[in-house]
Amino acid sequence: MFDSHAFYKKRLSMHIKELSRYMRYIFNGHIAFAILFFIAAIAYYYQAWLAQLPEDFPTAIIIGLAFGLLVSYSPVRTLLKEPDLVFLIAAEEKMRSYFRNSIIYSFVIQLYLILLIAAAFGPLYTASFPDREGNPYLLTIVILLFFKVANLFVNWWMYKIREKSSRRIELLIRTVINVLVFYFIIAGEMVFAGIMTVLFAVLFLYDYSLSRKQQGILWDLLLEKDQNRMQSFYRIANMFSDVPHIKSRVSKRQWLVSLVTRNIPFENRHSFDYLYRITFVRSGDYLGMYFRLIVIGGIFIYVIPNLWIKLLFVILFIYLSSFQMMALYQHHRTVMWLDIYPVDMKDRSTAMLKMIYQLSILQTILFAMIFLFTQAYLGALLALIAGTLFTVIFVNGYVKKKLL
Repeated sequence: MFDSHAFYKKRLSMHIKELSRYMRYIFNGHIAFAILFFIAAIAYYYQAWLAQLPEDFPTAIIIGLAFGLLVSYSPVRTLLKEPDLVFLIAAEEKMRSYFRNSIIYSFVIQLYLILLIAAAFGPLYTASFPDREGNPYLLTIVILLFFKVANLFVNWWMYKIREKSSRRIELLIRTVINVLVFYFIIAGEMVFAGIMTVLFAVLFLYDYSLSRKQQGILWDLLLEKDQNRMQSFYRIANMFSDVPHIKSRVSKRQWLVSLVTRNIPFENRHSFDYLYRITFVRSGDYLGMYFRLIVIGGIFIYVIPNLWIKLLFVILFIYLSSFQMMALYQHHRTVMWLDIYPVDMKDRSTAMLKMIYQLSILQTILFAMIFLFTQAYLGALLALIAGTLFTVIFVNGYVKKKLL
């Protein structure tokens, strides 16, 4: 007899084993050092900023928005595989334990994010409302957990709705209600918070009644959602190790391709220059990551007041970008046609080194422009010198050894 509970335990064990294999590569010594530096720097300046917190700071809006979005994003990880669409649909009535365990697992793996964000906003809440008696923030966290569970159930019920527009409208309405609930709780407006909670309860019951009218589970939708989340994880892991399960996404971006390839000479030795540039632009893995690191690094450089800490962040984000761009060298490892190109293999590594140089120097210039925007002219000069010097040393000393 088919035991869906035992089947889920086996599927979960395989899933955790696969995740742990790639997590070892993601959280290697380099990334661990960067994360430790981030946490230390953020904690230091966060504490200093709270000491000078203005009285009219919109704490309720910020925490309400963060908590509302946090509970609204509550995906259910079903761990389904493509063969399940063939072999498990017939046993759908016996899968209740499997999907119940999926909801429990989804709550557990999202619990760390809830506690992390709640802990991060705790000092801000205390600094903004020092006169509130008791532990109102602790009560808010309990309510946060309650809403997280409720949203998980609603998301599960909405997976039974085929119309994408209906799911999006429902999610939008529910997100607005969630944000308003926590805004009013943080602001101390308990009457309005109660009203919004009642509206959420009405929506909750409506979604439940709507799901009861549906004829079974949309297995293809569950599989699509789960595969999309796993592919996101694989794309991150692929920056640190070879991931055979990854399905590359490709975007045309013709105007950007023409922009980055127009000055490449039409010669054999520049074949990999052309290949790596269009791969960087068109692949879904590299361009977005590169610009995200620039934006995040730019925010830190703009916000942090200390000049030397700014320069450390310049070097740190150039290092992160350069290190993760090394994965581009292995992007086409499964394409056999590259082996028969009439091109010297030294040109391949030279093209990769050149591209990392160019991207790092561009990143250095953009960071230096942030210093110029804040009229820190000495900082801009030092950022250019430090970024360029680090790029030369890192590419020639570390990247070159890894590629050659």
